[in-house]
Amino acid sequence: MIQVKMFDYEHEKDLENGMNYFLAQIREDQIVDIKYDIAAFGEEDEENQIYCFSAMVIYRK
Repeated sequence: MIQVKMFDYEHEKDLENGMNYFLAQIREDQIVDIKYDIAAFGEEDEENQIYCFSAMVIYRK
């Protein structure tokens, strides 16, 4: 069965830590694909921007 695990964080290090924790729980041969995206919202000055770092792991259960 194919499953997905979604991740969504405001900081890239949090995304990295969350994904690494999940990936350590499954075998490498279970991974089908990993998709990654980043979005920024807000004013042009960086002080008021909100970042969204997201990823999706597609894996076999």
